[in-house]
Amino acid sequence: MRPLVVLSSFALAIVLFSPAASQDQFQSAELPVENGVLYYETIGHGPPLVFIHGGQMDRRMWDPQMDAFRQTFQIIRYDVRGYGKSSLPEKPYANVDDLFTLLNHLKIKKAALVGLSLGGVIAIDFTLVHPEMVDRLILSGPGLGGYQESADVDARIWAMIISARDSGTESAARLWMKDPYMIPAMENALCRDKIRQIVSDNAHCWLNNPIVERGIKPPAIQRLHDIKAPTLLIVGERDVPDISAIADTLEKSIPGLKRVALKGAGHIANMENPDDFNSAVGEFLKN
Repeated sequence: MRPLVVLSSFALAIVLFSPAASQDQFQSAELPVENGVLYYETIGHGPPLVFIHGGQMDRRMWDPQMDAFRQTFQIIRYDVRGYGKSSLPEKPYANVDDLFTLLNHLKIKKAALVGLSLGGVIAIDFTLVHPEMVDRLILSGPGLGGYQESADVDARIWAMIISARDSGTESAARLWMKDPYMIPAMENALCRDKIRQIVSDNAHCWLNNPIVERGIKPPAIQRLHDIKAPTLLIVGERDVPDISAIADTLEKSIPGLKRVALKGAGHIANMENPDDFNSAVGEFLKN
């Protein structure tokens, strides 16, 4: 659980094209970052809109948002370090620095950020460290740096890590898909097969080394009042109590935050109820 710009040429990056990416007009690349490589994709033209995926997932979780926003925005989505096609976290790094390097590479001075769960942690941290680069902040079921998870969640996560260590990463992935965080998505015929595939493809993440990630100091939970960017908070009605507690903290602490409850959705709200999610985000970006 953790202004209009022109798409730049991809100097210093290794540009990769697959048949699917070419068909969908995605431009994809690998970008060298501190002690690793970041994989990202871009599509569309207009104001920059950055999508940051949740833990145990990768950039593909945002597929339901691509057609909705590609006509009016320059979309950037990427695999966070340790997920998808980005490198594994083996040496010290910072997610905030990775995103800063990516935006600098693309010559983006200011962007709207969309983050879910882990992606919400990164988006909040980035907004605190680089407020001048964030036009709008959109959070869906976000985590929060410095928030102490409930003992029950902590125990479940450790059980999955131990399962990955002792029985293989796929066993941890199977446990995760039965977790309260994932139950609503697994009951949803619209998205369960795709989520199951993405989670399985990222099963290795259960053995990622958390020690090498550098978080911001002081942690975000102590600094939320410093966020000035217009902020939208989306919470699935069936999301877990810890996320509801984080949402309450954000609503009390971020000036002017707008909160939206997504009917029938759990933690992976953008995939479980994409129509209402896209409508809420689209309306927020217009105002």
